Amino acid sequence: MTSTEKRPDKWELAREEAKERLLACQKEHGIESCMKCEKVIGCEIRSDYVKKVYESMSKGQGGGFEF
Repeated sequence: MTSTEKRPDKWELAREEAKERLLACQKEHGIESCMKCEKVIGCEIRSDYVKKVYESMSKGQGGGFEF
């Protein structure tokens, strides 16, 4: 890692772990998008990923971000 590269923080690491779980689930079900899955509504893996993306953007501070 060079001096210009930053190390991932705990929120980025958690987001990447959630992304890996999400991609593994998609691969297991033979789909490229959660929108093609019948379990998209209420899916814990997808909900966790969305939560981790939000947390990585807000760095755990919460508030103010709307989709």
